[in-house]
Amino acid sequence: MNRSVFLSLLLGCVCFVAQAQNNSLGKSDPDAKKVLDGLSAKLKSYTAVQASFTLKVMDAKGALQGSKSGTIQLKGNRYHISIPSGQDIYCDGKDVWTYDKGSNETTITKNDPSTQTLSPDKLLSSTPFYVKDFLYKLNGDSKIGTRTVKEVELTPVDKTKSFFKALLEIDKVTHSLVSVRWFDKSGNRYSLDITKLNGNAPISDEQLAYNKAKHPGAEEVDLRN
Repeated sequence: MNRSVFLSLLLGCVCFVAQAQNNSLGKSDPDAKKVLDGLSAKLKSYTAVQASFTLKVMDAKGALQGSKSGTIQLKGNRYHISIPSGQDIYCDGKDVWTYDKGSNETTITKNDPSTQTLSPDKLLSSTPFYVKDFLYKLNGDSKIGTRTVKEVELTPVDKTKSFFKALLEIDKVTHSLVSVRWFDKSGNRYSLDITKLNGNAPISDEQLAYNKAKHPGAEEVDLRN
């Protein structure tokens, strides 16, 4: 799973909320909007985020194709994603450093939020979260473990998108995001579970910065030009 695909999936999952129209009536779904409004308010209350996650990839039959677990730290437009089995990804809002542990190589690229479902800094943006790119509806309540969640189904208005549906599971009591499932046109399915989240974590700028001293001997490949 390459970096751009992984970020698009992961960071889109963490804060994937949308404002659009009802599928059949062309009007907003008031029940779904209430749930999304609660999630949006929750996300906007965060000052700095530290979360643990598990991202799984399944084929069309539901067979597991791969799984990644890790943590993300996010503050403003800066973030650090750590995947113990493979990568460390740092972003200062302008550039992205992707360190591959297997090859001991760091790739530097420009941060391009347009290539992602939602850019990382949108999580704590002071501007409204809602975009007019999705149709949404409320599917009702279900259980994930001991938690009661509300499921919101999103479909993209732009039919050229690689996925045709996403399901958000939002905690009925805390209004926090519990999990997301993506359904890709290729037949693959993606699921992300947020196992632990602190919305007011004590994160310093140094924790989010790429430090060459912590990656001795790493070859750097600069693709920004």
